[in-house]
Amino acid sequence: MNKKELLKGNIAIAKAALNCGCKCYFGYPITPQTEIGEFLSKEMQQRKLAYVCAESEVAAINMALGAASTGAKVMTSSSSCAVSLMQEAISYASSDELPIVLINVMRAGPGQGYIYPSQGDYNQATTGGGNGDYRTIVLSPSNVQECVDLTYKAFYLSQKYRNPTILLVDGLLGQMAEPVEINDNPYQEIDNSSWRLDGANERPSRNIHSLEPNQNKLNRHIIELFKKYTIIEQNECDYEEYMTQDAKVILTAFGTMARHAKALCNYYREKGIKMGLFRPKTLYPFPYKKLNELSQKTNLIIDIEMNMGQMLKDVRLAVLSNARVAFIGKPVGDWLTEEEMIKAADNILKEQYASI
Repeated sequence: MNKKELLKGNIAIAKAALNCGCKCYFGYPITPQTEIGEFLSKEMQQRKLAYVCAESEVAAINMALGAASTGAKVMTSSSSCAVSLMQEAISYASSDELPIVLINVMRAGPGQGYIYPSQGDYNQATTGGGNGDYRTIVLSPSNVQECVDLTYKAFYLSQKYRNPTILLVDGLLGQMAEPVEINDNPYQEIDNSSWRLDGANERPSRNIHSLEPNQNKLNRHIIELFKKYTIIEQNECDYEEYMTQDAKVILTAFGTMARHAKALCNYYREKGIKMGLFRPKTLYPFPYKKLNELSQKTNLIIDIEMNMGQMLKDVRLAVLSNARVAFIGKPVGDWLTEEEMIKAADNILKEQYASI
């Protein structure tokens, strides 16, 4: 076991990417993720790996497409409004089945917004802004150690399923430092020799493309993609539960906001109200089944986000009519404090339970 280091989330992600064999990085600086590229600019050149500070985010993601087609482990990183520019290429990568890892360290929006922390890219990541029917795997860390662990997992899942994978990081977490262990990559290497473009001297030629003029072939291709997504949904859902076993009120939150929600659980437990937290670690695939099971034990779910309710729709789809779903949110800026959450939760609880 390695000694713990005090690292920012951004630096932890960069170190983990190198540790699990990232061979190519293409990026363009934008706050609050710039340290990822800054750190890798030195480290990758020293290791004789491919590092390019591209002329734009569009260039960076398309360079990643090309490199990934050769079978190399590829990563790019950006933030929010700049990730919006990458949506066309993400659609291409999904259709081409290219294992690209994209780190999105979120900032405020809509539009260019500013560098205030936010969780406003949930919809962008899980639904996507590119054309056509496709899905991207989306992982959400809640602390700097998970920035490491889920970076490893992002590379593994992208390779395993030949699918773009997004690590969706709160801007707060990218800039926050915590003790962390950079241990060895726990995942096995995936053999990509059956599809990578590495020269055709001793094998039949291959091609990777998304253009398909034959509608029947295109239909079959998309149907096969969704068979893959079904397998991902069955096998890769991940989540954290905090004091849910006997909870009568269940909070839902993702990323850093879930840490604040734990404080809310502790506060109300001391008041005699059994409250627990359900945190999705995979935003896609979303753990609908488990949250539905939990919702059958309560009549109140409170969703807490640093946005105006983007995960809320998935919470409602999971809960169905089993329980009332309420929302506490704030779009950008200073994180919701425990006091703000308590005030909002008191109002919800008084409305739900007249005796409180």
